Amino acid sequence: MRNRKPSSAQPWPVRSLAALSIGRKTLVVFTEFAISVSLLVTIFTCAASSASAQPSLPTLGDSSDLTTSAERRLGDRIIRELYRDPDYIDDPVIADYVQGIWRPLMAAAKARGELSSELDERFAWEILLGRDRTVNAFALPGGYLGLHLGLVGVVTSRDELASVLAHELSHVTQRHISRLVTQQSKQTPLLLGAMILGALAASKNPGATQALVVGGQALAMQNQLNFSRDMEREADRIGYGLMAPAGFAPQGFVSMFDKLQQANRLNDNGSWPYLRSHPLTTERMADMHSRIPPGATTTAAAPSTLEHAMVAARARVLSNPGVDTLRQWIAEPQGTGFTSQPATRRAAVLYAAALGSSQLRDATGARATAKKLEDLVRNDAPAHRLARLLEAEIELAAGEAGAAVNMLSSDVGGGGNRRPELVLRSQALLRAGRAAEGSGPLQSWVATNPRDATAWQLLASTWQAQGQPLRAVRAEAEAHAARYDYAAAVDRFKAGQDLARRGGPQVDHIEASIIDTRLRAVESLLREQAAER
Repeated sequence: MRNRKPSSAQPWPVRSLAALSIGRKTLVVFTEFAISVSLLVTIFTCAASSASAQPSLPTLGDSSDLTTSAERRLGDRIIRELYRDPDYIDDPVIADYVQGIWRPLMAAAKARGELSSELDERFAWEILLGRDRTVNAFALPGGYLGLHLGLVGVVTSRDELASVLAHELSHVTQRHISRLVTQQSKQTPLLLGAMILGALAASKNPGATQALVVGGQALAMQNQLNFSRDMEREADRIGYGLMAPAGFAPQGFVSMFDKLQQANRLNDNGSWPYLRSHPLTTERMADMHSRIPPGATTTAAAPSTLEHAMVAARARVLSNPGVDTLRQWIAEPQGTGFTSQPATRRAAVLYAAALGSSQLRDATGARATAKKLEDLVRNDAPAHRLARLLEAEIELAAGEAGAAVNMLSSDVGGGGNRRPELVLRSQALLRAGRAAEGSGPLQSWVATNPRDATAWQLLASTWQAQGQPLRAVRAEAEAHAARYDYAAAVDRFKAGQDLARRGGPQVDHIEASIIDTRLRAVESLLREQAAER
């Protein structure tokens, strides 16, 4: 895991140079910024001004509306860059917890008619995690959402995290991106994609944003900003309406607003970019407060569960806080007054201390702290499951793969068939030299979750360890395809074809046929991808 110099503001960047040829001109924008739908205001305004100066540009049609298919393709293009970013992290434990909140919100949006069947089918509905200490979340075209570990680490309840996800989900279901395009001049998805990628770096290079906003664009920006505030209010209202049907306390919206407002007063070092991309106004806050039924409390208890406290602690550790901070967290359980703190606070402290010790290669200290954590949360099934997963993770990091496998053999907390257990057990089996035991569950998983690149990569390693190189190459190709890196996928599929030709009579002809079929399909996707550039 990389150690990074601590900074007051380190947003999840896309470190790339976006270049777009338009006619005889080339638009080049350096990109390093994590955006929300609200920030798209600036992007679309600049794109509109550029488009107005380029009368030869192709259009989206008479309505100037971004179709669902075009929006999905635009999102796919952006998300390819995020997958490649070193701050992207696929942590099965945090991702599984977030999905447990996300799925009920999606179901509520469908039940209430906010999410149409067309959007449900065409959009990706994926949440990407960024190993970033800033407090931020953002929606992108095509049903993609980004969530910084910094935000997961500061919310104090499931309800507060649900309020953020509900708000971002509502931006997508209400087609705010498409509506912004419709309000402006006609544009091409390609131009918009370049402008979005161009704005993805602004926090580390403010000049990149200033370079986009020149000439007479200020007035147009203000008009779009006003439209964006309307969208923020709409996302608040619709997101609030999803909370109760999804099983979350609507008060989470209010307590999250209060937390953001307090941060706005006390913190101006850039570590809360959510405040800038989602400007809080008195009107918006008053609207949320007014929606709480008379007599109900206006704040949510924090933290609400042991499980949430432990997930938030994990997010804080995995966001790379630095060695000194880890050492402070490791020492905290020995501090005076620790035993008198609430159970949720003690669980969070012990989790952070155990995981921090493991990251600093102190297996003995990590095991001792994790045992205290397990004893504390033993009677809480979801929290006990997380504690057992942490213990297995510690053993795996210490080189005791067999012990990790044994810990994951029992179905603690009913999580035996869930992704965190699957991924961790597969990793442990590989290191223990028992790869054959992991191939079956992994194959079943990717059959129903074909876009799980991590699972495909584990399956590739598993098949390679079993002496099945042709299958391993195909799994590597599928892992690349799952992250829209079609060029790399084609390369691996062709390598599989070459391997099959050299395999002689012992070659698996069914596997070779699958590779041929998938190669043709991915080559077609690669051509479409190239045509969009």
